[in-house]
Amino acid sequence: MNAWMQISLYLVLLLLLAWPLGVTMARIYQGNVPGWLRPFRSLERLFYRLAGVDENQEMTWQQYALVLLLFNAAGFLAVYLLLRLQAWLPLNPDGLTAVSPALALNTAVSFASNTNWQFYGGETTLSYLSQMLGLAVQNFLSAASGMAVLVALMRGLSRQRTDKLGSFWVDMTRSVLYILLPLAILLAVFLVSQGVVQTFAGAETAVLLDPTDAAATTQTIARGPAASQVAIKQLGTNGGGFFNVNSAHPLENPTPLSNLIQMLAILLIPAALCFTFGDMVGSRRQGVTLLAVMVIVFVAFLGTAVYAEQQGNPRLDALAVDQTISAAQPGGNMEGKEARFGIVNSALWATATTAASNGSVNSMHDAYTPLGGLVPMLLMQLGEVIFGGVGSGLYGLLAFAIVAVFVAGLMVGRTPEYLGKKIEVYEMKMATLIILIPPLVVLLGTALAVSTSAGQSGATNPGPHGFSQILYAFSSQGNNNGSAFAGLNGSHPFYPLSGALAMLIARYWLMIPVLAIAGSLARKQIVPASAGTLPTDSLLFVGWLIAIVLLVGALAFLPALALGPIVEQLLL
Repeated sequence: MNAWMQISLYLVLLLLLAWPLGVTMARIYQGNVPGWLRPFRSLERLFYRLAGVDENQEMTWQQYALVLLLFNAAGFLAVYLLLRLQAWLPLNPDGLTAVSPALALNTAVSFASNTNWQFYGGETTLSYLSQMLGLAVQNFLSAASGMAVLVALMRGLSRQRTDKLGSFWVDMTRSVLYILLPLAILLAVFLVSQGVVQTFAGAETAVLLDPTDAAATTQTIARGPAASQVAIKQLGTNGGGFFNVNSAHPLENPTPLSNLIQMLAILLIPAALCFTFGDMVGSRRQGVTLLAVMVIVFVAFLGTAVYAEQQGNPRLDALAVDQTISAAQPGGNMEGKEARFGIVNSALWATATTAASNGSVNSMHDAYTPLGGLVPMLLMQLGEVIFGGVGSGLYGLLAFAIVAVFVAGLMVGRTPEYLGKKIEVYEMKMATLIILIPPLVVLLGTALAVSTSAGQSGATNPGPHGFSQILYAFSSQGNNNGSAFAGLNGSHPFYPLSGALAMLIARYWLMIPVLAIAGSLARKQIVPASAGTLPTDSLLFVGWLIAIVLLVGALAFLPALALGPIVEQLLL
C-alpha cells in the first residue's frame, strides 16, 4: 500500500503539471507567447539579429535537417576542444588535467546527442568550466534540438500542400528561451534551497569523526556549480551527473523532496509534449491517446520493478542474511540503494529515467535483481518511446503510430490514414528506419563486444551478468539514454569509440527520417475521415499501439535478454 501510494502521488502530480505546461508550449510554438514570457521577446529578436536569421523565413525539411546537423556538429566540436584544453583554461580550482582523446570524443558525442553517457567521474575528471560551458550548455541545446524536430513533425501533420516546416533557429531558440531556461532557473533555485551545492570554490577537506584507518583522518569532498546543471539535466532528459554517483550523491540529491521534484522533472516535458501535440494538430484527444499509451506501459513496467526489488535476493536468504528493511517492510533488495530513498523511490527513478531517455540514477542498476534490472533495459530497447527524450520520445512513438495504422489498413484492405494524411510507401520506409535502426545498433554493438577480446575485457562480471552489462551499455547508447549498469570498464578505447558511433547513429539517423516524414506529410492534402477510417483517438487504438511497440521490442531483443537477465533470474 505504501508503494502504490507513492506511485499514485507521483503520477497524479505529473499529469497535473504536464497539462498546463503542454498547452503553454503549444502557444509558444505557434507564435502566441504568453504575456508573462513576453519580456524575453526582445531578447529573442536580439539573438536573430546577431545570427542574421529572419524569423519569418521557413525551411524545407532538407534545409531544416542540414541546419540541425551543422549546429549539432559545431556543439560537438566545441565540447571536444574544451575537454582537451581544460588543463589550461580557467575555473579549474582542483587542477584537473586534460581529458584523453577517446574519452573526450565519447563525451562530446554523448552530450551533443542528448545521451549523456559517462565513462568518467565528473568531480575527478572535468573542471567547472567544462561542466558549465561544455556539458550544461549542450544539455540545453541538445534537448532543444529534439523538441524542434518534433515541432517540425507536428507541423507536417497539421499543414497541407506546402513544403515548409518552420525555422529550426526559431524552434530551437523558443525551446531554450521560453521553456527550458525558465524551468531550469526555477528548479535550480529550489534545489539550492534543499542543499544541492552551487559554488565555484574547490573541494573541501573534512575531518572524520570516527576514522576507520588511523592514517586516514580526513576526507576530500568535491563541490562545484552542481544545482544549475542538475536542473537542466533532468528537465532536458539529459541525465549526466555532476558527481560520479549522480543523483545518489547527497550534494546532488539531498532530501526526499528534492528526489520527488527531480523525478517529476524527468518526465514533465515528455508528458507535456503530448498535450502540445494535441493542440498543434487540432485534436487534444490525439495527444491524450499517446499519453495513455505511455502511462499504461510505464505503470506496468514500474510495478514489475518494484515487485522484483521488494522480493529480495533468494541467494541471500539461503545464506541466512537478514534483508529486513524495517518493521513495515520486512524484506527487499537494498543492495546498491540509498537508505534515505528506499526500494520504491529507487525503482520509480530507475523506471522513469530509462523510460524518458534521461539516464540519471539514484541507485545502482547493476545491483538490482535480474528481473528488476531487466525493466530499465527493456524500456530502453523499446526505442525510448515510453515518454522518451524531450521531443525524440514522442516522434519515435509517432513512427510506431504510423506503422500501427499501416498494419491496420492492410488488415481491412484500406489505404491507411493518420490525422487525415494518407500513409504510403515513403512514410512506411522512413518509419521502418526509425524503428529498426536502434535495435540494429544495439545488437551489432553487443555482438561485436562479446566476440572480441577488447569487448570481453570490459565486463567486470562473468556469465549472464557480464553479458547483461554489455547489452545494457549498448542498449543505453544505441537509444540515446545514458544510464549504465556501471560495472563496465571503459578504460580500453573500444567502448568509448564504439559507443560514440552508436550514439551518433541512434540520434541523427533517426532525426533525418523523422524530418523526411514531416516534409512528405506537409505536402499532402488532409482527407476527411470516413466510415472506414481507423479512429486513432480510441481505447482500441491505445491497445493496438501498445501491442505494436511491445511486439517489435520482443521480436528484436527477447533472444538477447534470454542470454542475460532472464537466465540469470532463473539461476537464482
